[in-house]
Amino acid sequence: MARSFVREARKRVGPKKDRILPIVERLTAAYPDATIALRFRSELELLVSVMLSAQTTDVNVNRVTERLFQKYRRPEDYLAVPPEELERDIYATGFFRQKAKALRGTMQMLIEEDDGRVPRRLEELVRLPGVARKTANVVAAELGEPQGIVVDTHVRRLSQRLGLTKNDDPLKIERDLQRIVPREHWGVFPHLLIWHGRRVCLARTPRCEDCVLRDLCPSSRI
Repeated sequence: MARSFVREARKRVGPKKDRILPIVERLTAAYPDATIALRFRSELELLVSVMLSAQTTDVNVNRVTERLFQKYRRPEDYLAVPPEELERDIYATGFFRQKAKALRGTMQMLIEEDDGRVPRRLEELVRLPGVARKTANVVAAELGEPQGIVVDTHVRRLSQRLGLTKNDDPLKIERDLQRIVPREHWGVFPHLLIWHGRRVCLARTPRCEDCVLRDLCPSSRI
């Protein structure tokens, strides 16, 4: 799209700071049940699920963890088996060797430094092996203490289409979103974009005619 058309489109929908609350409100009404797709019953299961979700689908992770969490219930359980056994148990999630190594390192650190409990602060979470900022943001948000905004492929795509950011780097996108999204919505905002991105604002063929944000979106084809 030519730059002149982009500028005109942005003028038409108004400043992003004025649009962000209507965006949140409309998506909340459209997706009142928007939540994480991963299935877990404890803080430890949440952490493991998110670590395993890298480079694979949530559906695939849930399929693996259904059995995994019957066998591994405490941090000690992940260290009680040979590394090769853990690798086999998570093989279907892909990158199983790296993930098994990260899981074992994380469990060791949880036992030695956190009394086996999952930390809630980002600065403590990112110290764990295999836990980058995105993973830490997901865990903190699901534990009820969001300290940032999760940026995955859907959040990046929709944030750009909605004119909320011009950046491609996830960290810069997160900072842009933090400036305009009210803090009380930091936890749910990514889920709203993810649900909308999977159902309406598709990557290749966005269904603008069915979009509740079409008059707020500079990329709308309507």
